This record gives sequence, C-alpha cells and structure tokens, in this order.
Amino acid sequence: MQQKLDPRAQAMVQHALDHATTAGGEVGLQVAAYLDGKLIIDAWSGIADPRSRRPVDGDTLFNVYSVTKAVAATALHILAERGHIEYDALVSRYWPEYAAQGKGATTVRDVLTHRACIPQMPAGVTPELMCDWAWMTDAIANLKPLAEPGSKTLYLSMTFGWIVGELVRRADPEQRSLGRFVREEIAIPLGIDDLWIGIPDAVEHRVATQVNAMVASPIQDLPPLFLASMPEQVALVPEVFERADVRRAEVAGVGGIFNARSQARFWALLANGGVLDGVRLLSAQRVASFSTPRANSQEADAVMFGFPIPITEGGFWFGGDHPPVGCVQNPRAICHPGQGNSIGWADPDLNLAVAICHNRLFNPTSVAQDPLVPVAQAIRQAAALLR
Repeated sequence: MQQKLDPRAQAMVQHALDHATTAGGEVGLQVAAYLDGKLIIDAWSGIADPRSRRPVDGDTLFNVYSVTKAVAATALHILAERGHIEYDALVSRYWPEYAAQGKGATTVRDVLTHRACIPQMPAGVTPELMCDWAWMTDAIANLKPLAEPGSKTLYLSMTFGWIVGELVRRADPEQRSLGRFVREEIAIPLGIDDLWIGIPDAVEHRVATQVNAMVASPIQDLPPLFLASMPEQVALVPEVFERADVRRAEVAGVGGIFNARSQARFWALLANGGVLDGVRLLSAQRVASFSTPRANSQEADAVMFGFPIPITEGGFWFGGDHPPVGCVQNPRAICHPGQGNSIGWADPDLNLAVAICHNRLFNPTSVAQDPLVPVAQAIRQAAALLR
C-alpha cells in the first residue's frame, strides 16, 4: 500500500526537480528521501529516454556507478555482523589465491579503505571479460600491488567491487554471488524492489538512457593512475554500461542499477542505526563505526582525485559542501558519490536518508555549478517542515 506523502513537502521538492530539468540542464531526475525511517519524498521529473521522449516515473531505473560500492560494502558488513568475516583478517584467509604477487599482507580493512594498492584493472580486460566473474577475480588475484598493501591510498575505482564481492562470496556460508546476496539479505528483508547488481531481463525496459555531458580533462591533467584504474575500453560511459551483457553482469563496484525509492530505503537502514520497520540487519554500534575516519585520512589519492578522499573505516565517504559530495553538506553524514554526479547518503544527525538518481552524466567542479544541490536543499527544507 502506497504511503501517503505530505503534499507541501512533495511540492517543495517537485519545484526544485522541475527547475533542474529545465533551467538546470538535467535530463531525467528522480529522488526519494526517508525521515526517521519513513518515506517522505518520492518524486521525479524529466525524460528517461531522449530518443523516444519516454518520461521518468517512479519505477525508472538508473545507472548509479560507484554508489554501488556502498551496497557492496554493506553486504560485507552484514557478514561481519554474523561473524563470518573479520575486518583485520587477511584477505587470503578467505581467498587464498589473493596472496599472489606480494599481496599476502592485505587485510579486509585495507580493501574497504582503498589501501589494498591494486587500483589497476587487469591487462587485456574487455567489456566481455569484465562480465566474466571468474576471469576477473582470477586476474585480480594475480595483480602485483603498486605499493605495499596498507601503505598508501590508491582508490579502487573499479577493482573494489570484485575484491569485496569475492570476499562476500567466499565468506558467505551459502557461497552466494554479491548480486544474489544483496537481493536475498538486503533487498528482500527490507522490501526493496530495485537494488540490482546485475539486472534480470524483465526490468531492462525501465532503465533510463544515459546522456554523457562529462567535461573531459586533458590527459596530462589526470592523476597518474587514472587510465590504469579505468581503461578506455571499459570506461564508465554509456557505450560500455548500456551494453546488454554489462547490465546483466555483476560489475560489483560500478554496475548498480537502482531507482531512487529503492536506494533511499537502503540508506534509511543506515540513517536509522541498522534497523528499518522492525528488521535489523546491523547493530547500531556497527553502523556508528562506519562514521569513523580511516587512518591516514589526509593522504592524497593518486588514482582518481589527486586530493585526500574523505573515506570512512566502513568504506563510505563523509559528506561535505564540495564536489563530488556537495549535495550532502553535513560532514558527519555517510554517503557515496558515483560517476556523473549520482549520490546517496545517510545523515545520522537528522535521521535522513536521500537518493538522487539521474541519467545526465556530469562532473561539476563547484557547488554553484551543480544543479542537484538545490534539489538536496529542498529535500532538507521539506524534512524540516515535517519535524
């Protein structure tokens, strides 16, 4: 039964959405928010497919890229909650082959905090091979670290998903794939319909068409390892991630296809201390630990960003008032941004969870340039109205 939403709050956010898809340059946009564990905003605007002019609705699905990492990390945390994996244990305890090429000292925590030091994708990777879980995990297990594991921040742009996903598979008593684990242990218990890491055929018609408006940086301005971590043939672009095989594969760090109401419900679990509608998946203490700053938090990343990344011990990011987390504002909130400006977050101070999904890939360089920031502000104003 659809929950009745406050029309005043909905109207505030709808106005911001409509402005973003007209004056703000967005194409299709969808947002949802939970306050104190209850859905308060479920709204959308714009076009899901510029060719057919199909409009966005509440069921439209969107590529969310690295927002997927938050869901993958949470799957691992659920296994830790159940005693099946330990953060300070060696990855090779669960995945013996991973110790090859000098990676034996890598801990699970090193992976979560992007200090495993294998940001590079395997040589010869193609979109087809990226869809082959066994090939990818075997190739990653045989990568040579670019620094001593645990010694340096090297953002795991794409490799994060396969490492975490294989840890989930091997630590899970049922040996489930990450996509299946997320479905059976997060989505179904919480009544979430569309949190897909590998879509089924039946939902493909609902996936929005992406519009690539990314502003390319000159190669000489990119961090040194950027192209190694995201080779051009598997780059986070529509030509790769709109392929039928890639959509169906468990590209666990960057391949999530969600809608806002499903993603916001996931973040509501974390904003609400690990429990939602009476279903507890994580202890409040464990969720609180996700907001612990990781060690060496002021160390610049040499892969994607060239500056210190506000990563938490739980594998999330802290919020802030700067790209790529400018929508979040609260530096105590946990979040995860994704390629092209997708984002979701859990604000523990407000018990507010928000998901913003869209199909225009864009990389704002300032908060003033980000058309989604006014949408986020409208959501916070709506939440204040309902307090």
